[in-house]
Amino acid sequence: MTPVSPAIGPQKPARVTVVGAGKVGSTLAQRILEKNIANVVLLDVVDGLPQGVALDLLEARGLEDHDGFILGTNDYQDTANSDIVVVTAGRPRTPGMDRNDLININASIIAQSVKSAIAHSPNAILILVTNPLDVMTYVAWQVTQLPTTRVMGMAGVLDSARLQTFIAMELGVAIADVHAMVLGGHGDLMVPLPNYCTVRGVPITELLDQPTIDRLIERTRNGGAELVKLFKTGGAYYAPASSVCRMVEAILHNQSRLLPTAAYLQGEYGLNDVFVGVPCRLGANGVEQILELKLSDAELEALHTSAESVRANNKIALEALHATV
Repeated sequence: MTPVSPAIGPQKPARVTVVGAGKVGSTLAQRILEKNIANVVLLDVVDGLPQGVALDLLEARGLEDHDGFILGTNDYQDTANSDIVVVTAGRPRTPGMDRNDLININASIIAQSVKSAIAHSPNAILILVTNPLDVMTYVAWQVTQLPTTRVMGMAGVLDSARLQTFIAMELGVAIADVHAMVLGGHGDLMVPLPNYCTVRGVPITELLDQPTIDRLIERTRNGGAELVKLFKTGGAYYAPASSVCRMVEAILHNQSRLLPTAAYLQGEYGLNDVFVGVPCRLGANGVEQILELKLSDAELEALHTSAESVRANNKIALEALHATV
């Protein structure tokens, strides 16, 4: 028998650690497994919770026709040598809460989580999901001091997916034909770009009047709050999990996908030292390129306003961390 060349032989399965076994984390684990993207380590501080979710998902493998493996654990040692670490841990919003109300609570959770994870997976790429998203991404980078290309936040994919949904619903068209682009911080100051939102290449500015576009943009900005109000005891999890899964797949499969991502800016769009949503090319090395779109003066000003709000909250988060040291 001719020996198989190592270059084309079986590859070691990718490993993704998901920190936080709540609804977002457990749904993300399911998405990754059922798409055969990677094996998963699901970690949570609650004894029994990640183990139970893992066992439940393992028992579904035969029915879903995949052979991915998941380990549930409370010990960061079990996460060693992960290719990607996704952090969903933290307190979720409840009705009446703004994402920024979570800064002091979640900053310490994120700091502890990422330090522990990177101690066992120093070469991993970090994806943050915990709110307030852009601020927690900055905290994670400050704490780990990883290269900025390996630290990012999931927000733009989700916000764009929400706007995509609302456009498709408004026009009564197939959602696969709709593409949307939302930049800025993950909050009320996010910056949807109507000229870059298209239906089969046709900008929505040619299909919808301005009042309708404004209404869809406003609903997108309040998309998370709308769901929190409906759920009453938590927030969205299906769409956030799918959004992170899209990013994980792009990185592990080196797809060079152009996705709106909370990335560290060093002069792009005239901004520095802040993580904020911009279109990025995601591949095996993480954030491989930041694309600078041509924005109107009003859009650029809105992006700067959003970024300055994030920057102010970064300061609050770092002060909260220093106060607990």
